[in-house]
Amino acid sequence: MSGERVLVAKVGLDGHDRGVKVVARILRDAGFEVIYTGLFQTPETVAAAAVDEDVDAIGLSMLSGAHMTLAPLVVEKVRERGVDIPIVVGGIVPEADVEPLHAAGVAKVLTPGATASEVAAAVREAIDGA
Repeated sequence: MSGERVLVAKVGLDGHDRGVKVVARILRDAGFEVIYTGLFQTPETVAAAAVDEDVDAIGLSMLSGAHMTLAPLVVEKVRERGVDIPIVVGGIVPEADVEPLHAAGVAKVLTPGATASEVAAAVREAIDGA
């Protein structure tokens, strides 16, 4: 088991939680300790939970189309707390938005169709700084 802790969260008004629960299970099966914050979180509550739980990475499930607004805000709120926890975004993200998300500080982006091994590898790479 890897022992790393990952916080998974739904930010904003996106109420679709089936995918994030699947991702949480994938990460648990890959040996990560997973903390799920639940629906309708704010960037501030995600950052606070990540620091309080001393996580090694944050996974954001974004299906609402608000990824270009909310993901950079999570990065900002985490950094305001004096930590640099890598953030992985997964969900409905157009290819054109991947590079701008990286430029905004998001470590990895997963799009629909990512396999379980790709999800686990992306989180591992984000933690390792790859």
